[in-house]
Amino acid sequence: MPDRAPQQVERPLPTEEARELIGLVRDIAEREIVPRAAEEEEAGLFPRELFTLLSESGLLGLPYDGEYGGGDQPYEVYLQVLEELAAARLTVGLGVSVHSLACHALAGYGTKEQLTEQLPAMLGGGLLGAYCLSEPASGSDAASLRTKAVRDGDDWVISGTKAWITHGGVADFYTVLARTGEEGSRGITAFLVPGDAPGLAAAAPEKKMGMKGSPTAQLHFDGVRVSDDRRVGQEGQGFSIALAALDAGRLGIAACAVGVAQAALDTARGYATGREQFGRPIADFQGLRFLIADMATRVEAGRALYLAAARLRDAGRPFSRQAAMAKLFCTDAAMSVTTDAVQVLGGYGYTADFPAERYMREAKVLQIVEGTNQIQRMVIARHLLGPESR
Repeated sequence: MPDRAPQQVERPLPTEEARELIGLVRDIAEREIVPRAAEEEEAGLFPRELFTLLSESGLLGLPYDGEYGGGDQPYEVYLQVLEELAAARLTVGLGVSVHSLACHALAGYGTKEQLTEQLPAMLGGGLLGAYCLSEPASGSDAASLRTKAVRDGDDWVISGTKAWITHGGVADFYTVLARTGEEGSRGITAFLVPGDAPGLAAAAPEKKMGMKGSPTAQLHFDGVRVSDDRRVGQEGQGFSIALAALDAGRLGIAACAVGVAQAALDTARGYATGREQFGRPIADFQGLRFLIADMATRVEAGRALYLAAARLRDAGRPFSRQAAMAKLFCTDAAMSVTTDAVQVLGGYGYTADFPAERYMREAKVLQIVEGTNQIQRMVIARHLLGPESR
């Protein structure tokens, strides 16, 4: 009995190079990712070697400048690569999105010297990055972060704790937002911290509902010393750098959500065409046919929404509102589609023999990361109605 039918995704790819790229990603997914996904997720194993393979294949720097080892791909192509990877295994797709987020600050705000010396290794040198904004008492209210960086001659000394860090403890570098000045958003600066810096330690990974193979951990900075040439952007510019990164990152989460939803839809279709009741496939029953039709519509709508936002970004136009909309809609759609997939499989959907229950557990986290969906609604409303009155 098949657990997942072949994908039937018609991708609006702009070039032949992009079509070949998607073909490469699908080949890697089918050979290297899908066969190990269920077992490794259950065991909580992080597939570090897969990220090395992706780096060697040029897939960790796709949206960045080719001069520094990037892939020179538009966001509408990069996001579809993320979707393919997330459909194979969310730990991998989301991991690539987080790595891209960790590269964003340096790629967008670094000096020529920093770009030349640091970025090539980050984009295609086998390194893996992480992004450090959230703290134990500072999640959605990121401007209230407490981790401090104090100037000491030509160095900065960083102290504090970051929380909910994807790749915490396994990353080779961390993009860290720390307070260097006054309270609020204007006193924050970005730094690039090596993963093996003295004084940097990771707590035990969080025990999560899903994405067990992706380590999420607190990071403790106990007098971590970095030179001023690892400061990214100007002093006090960190919060605006972080917001710009999050707009792009939210599109990554949206694409990953569509990937998980697509995988759940494929699983439901495969089961419905192979499972017989009352002498015929359950796919013949109207109630189930309508359910799968609704699932497919949500997947297609989510894909269209994140691609529309990506094309705005590629054209150099504002896309913050559309990124929030895409993150909101796509992750809510993923939660709905994965829940319906479990229902299509019935009792089997509630067992680990099929991947539907894993997709449902994984979809939940996508409604939370990189700004909860309640925060996305606030962002959208502010764009439409202006800031709230006090």
